[in-house]
Amino acid sequence: MPRIISLFNHKGGVSKTTTTFNLGWALADRGHRVLLIDADPQCNLTGMILSFSGFKDFAKFYKKHPRANIYEAIKPAFAGSPEKLKPAPITASQRDNLMLLAGHLDVALFEPELSMAHRLTAAMPVLQNLPGAFGHLIRATAVENGCDIVLIDMSPSIGALNQNLLMQSDFFILPTSPDYFCLLAIDSLAKTLPRWAQTASELRSQQEGRSYLIPEHNPKFIGLISQKYRPRLGKPAAAFQEWIDQIVERVDEVLIPALEKHAMALSRSQLKKVIKASPHLELAQISDFNSLIARSQECATAVFALTEEQLKAQGSVLESFVDSRDRFQETFVELAERVDVLTA
Repeated sequence: MPRIISLFNHKGGVSKTTTTFNLGWALADRGHRVLLIDADPQCNLTGMILSFSGFKDFAKFYKKHPRANIYEAIKPAFAGSPEKLKPAPITASQRDNLMLLAGHLDVALFEPELSMAHRLTAAMPVLQNLPGAFGHLIRATAVENGCDIVLIDMSPSIGALNQNLLMQSDFFILPTSPDYFCLLAIDSLAKTLPRWAQTASELRSQQEGRSYLIPEHNPKFIGLISQKYRPRLGKPAAAFQEWIDQIVERVDEVLIPALEKHAMALSRSQLKKVIKASPHLELAQISDFNSLIARSQECATAVFALTEEQLKAQGSVLESFVDSRDRFQETFVELAERVDVLTA
């Protein structure tokens, strides 16, 4: 079965989408067939991979490929259709073995029903198949296309959709940014995720006879990624490093203990074998992409895979771009290896 990995933080502006795309590309470089799921109603991942520049591009895509998005693919379950959900049509990217299940703004419309299904399934049989529907769709689509790794890009919220997607994943990663609000988000997650685990446990106890089952296990936290900082001499500047240290410490002392009570974290010994630096929680440090992100989006290509022609620069500017690109390549190669090993 494919490994399903969510990238989740309800604090916005932490580069979840960019990291999802680049990590997926790096995992494809390692020989995996990777399916990217755009579960964020903002659809930034879809726009990035398909080089869309506005609403008209999305409208043309949906008209040409009417079922090739998460909203249309899951809609029969919410419409009460007796037919089993079919694997969704997927879209190719610029990288072989890297595929996309496109996003859709209207997927957010399912949030109220999904929230009700989480709470009232036993009392309202009409809702009984909704909690497991997204997980079934994602796994069926991955299997249909021979994908062995799935990465889910999620919105910055703690709504029912993210709750459902996370609890049907096998693993999850926490992207972070070095600021006070991200520090606060850690405390919030330490309270929210155990509640989600409790809801999942209650749903599992009521699964008999359902068409779509939620997994018997909770997702495992495999580490955080420190992002969106300005580097100085190849490392985070001192002001950013202070926030990074505080966030890592809060994850270690507050979030991990809360997750361990619900079997939602890999053991520290497992992390230590792969992430050597203490406290063995930081999968990667990824600085601001700066000007490279514009080239990446224009070319629908991972930052570290941009060619010199795609960089569109000369002289010292080109040298600077190439140096940055190569450093990002080292970062994502290492990140992909760690994610691969920890989720194997």
